[in-house]
Amino acid sequence: MKRAGLVGLFAVVLIAVAGGAGAVWNEYLRAPAPRMLALPGDLIPLDSPLGRRLLAESERADHDELTGSFVPQTRKAYCGVASAITVLNAAGIADAPRDPRALFAHPHAGPGPLKTSFKGMSLNGLAGLLRAHGAQVDVVFASATDRASFRQRARENLRREGDYLLVNYQRADLGQVRMGHISPVAAYHAPSDRLLILDVAAHRYPPVWADLDKVWTAMRAPLNKKTTTTRGYLVVRGAHTVSAASPVGFDRR
Repeated sequence: MKRAGLVGLFAVVLIAVAGGAGAVWNEYLRAPAPRMLALPGDLIPLDSPLGRRLLAESERADHDELTGSFVPQTRKAYCGVASAITVLNAAGIADAPRDPRALFAHPHAGPGPLKTSFKGMSLNGLAGLLRAHGAQVDVVFASATDRASFRQRARENLRREGDYLLVNYQRADLGQVRMGHISPVAAYHAPSDRLLILDVAAHRYPPVWADLDKVWTAMRAPLNKKTTTTRGYLVVRGAHTVSAASPVGFDRR
């Protein structure tokens, strides 16, 4: 092949590689552009007359600390990262990180920002990251407990200051875009049996009141088609917070 042909071929390869790299960057590594998505009718936005009324009537011991420490996710798969930063600061952890760089700077921070950007974070992975920063964490897989136990644990948690609830759920079961997700829970409204999810994907969805039964179903969803391991929830406390009794399903792996 003539030199000009080789140069042309090399240029085509470079353009293809650069284009692919650009697509990867935009999909996984770039801060997502704001584009709010429509909510299904049974999710009640907090910023609505009904949403505000439910908050006024709810058990909400964690609400003010969580909203005061809230940070949105800055990459597509950073829901666990944003949730971790939010609860570590809400719990008053000493030297709690304020951004992803500080979160991953800990020597025992786990898989790191690049792998997390592409694969997200498991419940155990998120628990390990939180523990590395000094938090106490209970890991509960939905398959190891039941709906009534989750309701009781959530209600007790949201009546009491100092411990925080993170849920890992399949969005599709709430009528949203199909994707696994993690976010803090800030309140429980007993008359309607709804949880207030502070969605860290604030560029797509607002904080919403979701039916607890549907949140439970969304946590029962397997992680993928190749496993029976389900999603679930974490209870996070500061290092010196008095712990409640460990729930059924406390993960010791």
